[in-house]
Order: sequence, then C-alpha cells, then structure tokens
Amino acid sequence: MPAFRDRPGRSLGAALMAAAFLTVSCAADDKGGSAAGSGPTGAPTRGGSATIAVNAEPSCFDIHVSPQDITASIERNVFDSLVSQDAQGGFHPWLAASWEVAPDLTSYTFKLRTDVTFTDGAPFDAAAVKANFEHIAAKTTKSQYAASLLGGGAYAGTDVLDPSTVRVRFNKPFAPFLQAASTAYLGFYSPRTLTDSADKLCAGGTHLVGTGPFKVAGYTKGQSLVLENNPAYRWAPATAKHQGAAYLDKLTYRFLQEDAVRVGALTSGQVDAAAAIPPVNAKSVEGSSGTRILRRDFAGAVYSLFLNTTRAPFDDERVRKAVQRGIDVGKNVEAVYFGQYKRAWSPLGPATPGFSAALDNTWPYDPALAGKLLDEAGWSARDGDGFRTKDGKRLTVSWPAAPGQVREQRDILAQAIQADLKKIGVDVQRPALDLGSFTTNAYKGNYDLLDMSWARFEPDLLRLYFSSTSLPSSGGQNAAWLSNPEIDQWTAAGAATLDKATRADVYGKTQAWVVDHAAVVPLYSATTLLGVAKHLAGVEFDPNAWPLFYDVWTTRP
Repeated sequence: MPAFRDRPGRSLGAALMAAAFLTVSCAADDKGGSAAGSGPTGAPTRGGSATIAVNAEPSCFDIHVSPQDITASIERNVFDSLVSQDAQGGFHPWLAASWEVAPDLTSYTFKLRTDVTFTDGAPFDAAAVKANFEHIAAKTTKSQYAASLLGGGAYAGTDVLDPSTVRVRFNKPFAPFLQAASTAYLGFYSPRTLTDSADKLCAGGTHLVGTGPFKVAGYTKGQSLVLENNPAYRWAPATAKHQGAAYLDKLTYRFLQEDAVRVGALTSGQVDAAAAIPPVNAKSVEGSSGTRILRRDFAGAVYSLFLNTTRAPFDDERVRKAVQRGIDVGKNVEAVYFGQYKRAWSPLGPATPGFSAALDNTWPYDPALAGKLLDEAGWSARDGDGFRTKDGKRLTVSWPAAPGQVREQRDILAQAIQADLKKIGVDVQRPALDLGSFTTNAYKGNYDLLDMSWARFEPDLLRLYFSSTSLPSSGGQNAAWLSNPEIDQWTAAGAATLDKATRADVYGKTQAWVVDHAAVVPLYSATTLLGVAKHLAGVEFDPNAWPLFYDVWTTRP
C-alpha cells in the first residue's frame, strides 16, 4: 500500500515513493474467512495448480529494494525468514531454530537450522544471512524499505559465529527487529544470486532464488508470474499447518489491474482467487455459487492524508484543523466502500499492536468549526468562485496524484474530499505528475497534501511516519515534515523497549498528538477482500493480512 518507506519505510528511491503514495484481530473468524466453511472439507490433497489474479504488478521484484506490498505478498512464496509471527504477535522458529536477544536489545543471536538449502542447491547458513543483510545495508543497493527494517542507521553489522550461528548487532536498542525479521523484505537470496545477478533482481524472473516452498519458473511482463513447487522444501515455519513440500504443483499470478476484469475472471472460473475485490462487488462475489470471500483487517498505518506542516497554509495549525474537520470522512468512506472498510480515527489500524481506541469519535465532521478556524486564520474573504482568500490570494492546496495504478477506489474518495473542502472554501488541486516529478517533489516537500498507507504488524511505523529522523529529505517517510521533540522522544522510546506498558503509553501519546495537532487526517482502515473459488482450501493470512498459499490445496483436477 504502502510509502516514504511501507512501509509503504522502507533510504527511499523513486519506485518507493510512487508505491508508497499510490499507497491481532480479523474481520470475520480467526482463519480469515466469512465463508470459511464453504470450501472443501476433508484431508488436503497434493497436486494441481491455482491461478491468482492481483490488481498490481510489482514495479521492482527485488525484495530488498521494493517497498511495495504486492512484492512482499507474492514473493513470500519464494523467500523465507528467520522467524515467523502469529496473529497475536508471538514469534516462532523458521529458518532460525532458536534465538537469544541481548538484555539491552542491541544484538540478536540466531541458531540456524542446518538442513536448509536454496533452490539452486547452495546451503543456507550464517554466511548467507550475513551476505543478505550486508547487501540490504549497502548504499549501492538503494534499499527502499528493507534497510529501515534492518535498523537503518542503527544497524552495526552481522557476525558469523560459526556456520549455524549468526549475530546481528545494532548501535542502540532496536526492539522492532524480531518483527522485521519475520517479514518477506528481510528474506534471503542465494549468495550466488547476490554475487552473479544482483543487478537483475528488480526485473524479476528466475534470478529470484530463495529457500521458499515455490521457485520462479517464468515471468511475462505485464501478464503473469509463474511459480512451481520446490519438492525439497522441509522447513516450513512453526505457524504453518503442515510440513514438507507445498500441496500445489504450480501457482500463477495474473496481473489484472481492472477491477471488473479481475472480478469477472474469478466468477467465470478463469482464476481460482482474486485479490482486492472492490467493496461494491463483495456481495455479488459472495452470492455466486462458485466463490466466497475471505476477510482480514489490515494491520499497520491506515490510508491517510498527511499535511505538510512546514509550508503555508498548513504551517498554521488552525488551517490544518479546518481541513481535518471539514472532510466528512465517515460519510465518504461509507459511500465509497459500502461498509466493507472502516472509517479511521487514528493513523494506526485497529488490528495493529499499540493501536489506541481513545481517539474514536474525538474529531467528527464539523464544517461550522472548520469555517470558524479559517476565519480566525485570516481566510475570511471569498472570491467569485466561492473559495476563501487572504490578502488577495486564494486558499489553494496541492495534492499531487501519484503515477501508476489507482487502488481501492482512492480516486473516487479524493473527489469526495475535494467536494467537501470546496464547501468550506478550500481549493484542492490534484496535479497529475510523471514519476520523476512526483518523486522529486515528494523528497523536497513541494506539496501540501500527500496520501499513503502502510501494512505492517508493528507500531514502530509511527516512528517512520512522524519522527524528525525520518524526514523525506533524508530518505524517510515523515510526509507531514514534523519536527517535534516529544514525538521524537516517544517514538524513540517505543523502538528501544519491548515493555508492553511503555509501548502502549508512548505510541498512544504519539497517535493523540498527531491527530490533535492535525498533522494527519486518517481516512479508512482497509480489509483484505480475497475472492476464492470454493474448490480452493487452506488459504491463511499473515499478520499483514496478505494471503499465504503454502498450505493451500485444491479439489479440482
């Protein structure tokens, strides 16, 4: 989804910015489906294939470079992690059989499994971990998200203690590392790949060599990515439902950006699952005799507007608050998403650890208050078009439209927001920029509003979003350009401890401050709406609400 990552951070480059700004609970049952019982029953069977329609194609397939959610979601099938995380936030063995965390949280020592191999036959060992983490940290890699998960400037290096023992060091306490180590972004390439093909990874294809249950068999740009079963796979995470090779022989991702085409492909049986079912189509998909919808609330940063606090007119908190209270968020979200997505009150979604419900219903739509605030800020006159003016200048704000795909009907939501703000006299301009111009403007802060979301089961996103150490000018994700000592102190404290009470306190204060001071306008908390054919069973979701296909099986020949 997604960012100055994405985080969606995750230092950032052009692809990151475009991807980001385009961009312990569940919505139904714990297994993620409102129609979980309508799939096949009985023991899983091996063989067969599944085709998954997705609404976006990765702009870069390099898991260490791309911040895009779609990259991680697809390539989770190819790349394993040191640890796995369950829906309650607990950590379990995966490529690491066990681990020890230094009391001061400045180092993590992992004892690795000794039976793991990459699909090119190379062994997975401590040297491979070091090679991958050093690759992520290298400036030449230009990592757009993984480097921030690895601690960014806090990363101090990786030590090979013996072939099966590796220690990852930080120059200050870094509590989020175990969660980061569970993500696909810190997955592992074969060292041969990093040596021979590092410059080819973004382009995708068979150069993407990992240890996962599937391997890349082929890629056709603009059309599909084909994965085939890794028969040697014997090291599934402890959170998986079975051990051994994946049940499916083949997994194909088709890139179908048009919502109607994607939904039609599912209901007509051309594909076995379809991601990003539009909320307007949810009931019809559920009403189809051959399909069902599985739901899971996204964890991470909700889709929000970020107000540039460093330049007029949003350097005036009164104007920021007027915009925040002048948008009828609840009505707009209901109208666009038909109750499938929830109106947001906090920059974190309810499924995210550290989410504070204290903000619920604290800043309702209030156009009268918005008008009063604008009057107080000196924007009291009106021009011939009804927009507010001050010293003869119209109250105009620039909200650049990110290039690339439009997701989740955000263009329609933007039109509703423009209409609301026009009513209180604010002229919202939506310039359509090419990728280069968009990225340049984002890094330099040449905008008034930017929108993004970020999927991650970890409240440290608040540090990436609002700490002055994460400004876009230095490759960060702080799109509001906040520089506040309290925010810096709170988010740094959260990153330096695993104490739940301390984290709840500092992250709660952070959420309250950025909303109270209108640095952000949270809009909606999305829900994964995965359409699935009834002959497909075993679909699970990771804590980010991305579907997993290792345990999936089909009754169709």
